[in-house]
Amino acid sequence: MTNLLLFSSTVLIWGTTWIAIALQIGPVPVLVSVFYRFGLAALILVGALLISGRLKVPTLKQQPFVVVQALSLFCCNFLCFYHAAAYVPSGLISVVFSLATVYNAVNARIFFGDPIKSRTLLAAALGVAGLCLLFGPDVFLAVKPDSWKGIALSALGTLFFSFGNMASRRNSAAGLSPVTANAWGMTYGSLALLFLIAVTQTPVVAPPDRTYIAALIYLSAIGSVVGFTTYLMLVSRIGSQKAAYATVLFPVVALTLSSFYEDYHWTPAGILGLTLTLAGNAVMFARFPLTLRTREKERIA
Repeated sequence: MTNLLLFSSTVLIWGTTWIAIALQIGPVPVLVSVFYRFGLAALILVGALLISGRLKVPTLKQQPFVVVQALSLFCCNFLCFYHAAAYVPSGLISVVFSLATVYNAVNARIFFGDPIKSRTLLAAALGVAGLCLLFGPDVFLAVKPDSWKGIALSALGTLFFSFGNMASRRNSAAGLSPVTANAWGMTYGSLALLFLIAVTQTPVVAPPDRTYIAALIYLSAIGSVVGFTTYLMLVSRIGSQKAAYATVLFPVVALTLSSFYEDYHWTPAGILGLTLTLAGNAVMFARFPLTLRTREKERIA
């Protein structure tokens, strides 16, 4: 029941954050927007842990992996996603993000030696075919450079997200709770963003209106503090590959909202593309009940 609650919460929260991200695209530079988000999130989470007496400092041995998690999950990936939102609808970004299942499978093999089964290769093929159909009218027919940029940035952001998953998995195995890792990770991530702002001499623009502020609060408190905590708790409880299957339902939520708020129009090719993308993820998900049954039989034997 706990895993189901964590799973559903992550899907609902992260399936809606893409709209809030799109609402922040405008006069405030991307670097500053991402800094605002994680700076506020760090203040909320660190403050809550400090008040409750649960704030712990990672050991020197744990610090390097906390930094990797910080740069991957709370800095580099979101810089890519925010920039991508300027080129393609936010719902389509979430479809690319759903391929985190494949990224995690490959990276888990590289960093932890987890096997990659034929189901993963089939899922990847279905996902790529689905994305070609979804982005085809913009990329292959109209050949719009901006669409290519959005796809490339989304894919790069998803890769950073996967690296963050690997770091979080290692941190949990080393005894560092997701809440503690997030608190320090968001702090380090916001400091890294502040450093980039200074180096690039990016102008610090104040939040322009109530819409931006509302989106910022939602992204910081709900999308970051709650969303990343529920997701990384899933990673620590059921593993990085299984937890990534929460992204299967992100496009359904995000594209539905995008059709209302961003004038995204569903076409037969788009519907088929989304179906193939979800089918690819479903293929990967279908193996886990079988795996659990097999393990149960082994224990009985």
